Amino acid sequence: MSSNTVGYTDPGPDRPIGSDLTIEFCEETTVVGHHPFTIGRCADLVIDRDNRFLHRCFLSLSMHRSVWVLTNVGRRLTATVSDARGRVDAFLSPGAALPIVFAETLVRFTAGPTTYEFSIGLTGPQFPTGQVEWSEFGDTTVGEVTMTPDQLRLVLAIAEPALVGGGLAATTMPSSGDAARRLGWTITKFNRKLDNVCRKLAAQGVRGLHGSPGRLASNRRARLVEHALAVGLVTRDDLGLLDAGPANHEPPPISLLA
Repeated sequence: MSSNTVGYTDPGPDRPIGSDLTIEFCEETTVVGHHPFTIGRCADLVIDRDNRFLHRCFLSLSMHRSVWVLTNVGRRLTATVSDARGRVDAFLSPGAALPIVFAETLVRFTAGPTTYEFSIGLTGPQFPTGQVEWSEFGDTTVGEVTMTPDQLRLVLAIAEPALVGGGLAATTMPSSGDAARRLGWTITKFNRKLDNVCRKLAAQGVRGLHGSPGRLASNRRARLVEHALAVGLVTRDDLGLLDAGPANHEPPPISLLA
């Protein structure tokens, strides 16, 4: 037995473990007392039993060599995983996994028209909440992007329900038509500017904003909202910009952490 595993015994599947991991969802705290621990429509933690777009078992928490790992065990949906300070934004696609290393980890995902959010609390995090990079288990994005006022307002229009909700567990994302009307734009202008925002972020390494062979980017608005919330691209303090049209509010381009 190597020195770094002395005294450790993997509890194995479906075995009771310590209570160092908790999940907060819908203002309720659940202690993860066994592994694997599943999350989904019909799982150990039920997110939304009535949402047919949500996998019965979407995410799984399991322990590997004393480290908790979050795995996407679904077939279609993706999740956005970030630390509480927005320094790390990971795109968790089907089959991908990430270690849980922060004291608080935020998980966001969209199933159908609804975006969900829950937090994972870890007692005794493995890493400090500073400049941490992980690459072994998934894709991360930390970089700088400059947004024009119109681009920032577009992101705000899409993310407004989630921001107004103040981090509630589930929110309904507006359609492109609703967001365009909120901004006073035509749908053509909205789609053109949405394309520009997605291209800009994709160039910075943000995944899930464009289609790929055999897969349409039908969920890019949802991914945009998840990323924007994860890295603090927009906050509740910015919502006033939605009602300040171009004639009344033309600040210089804004450089934000993304």
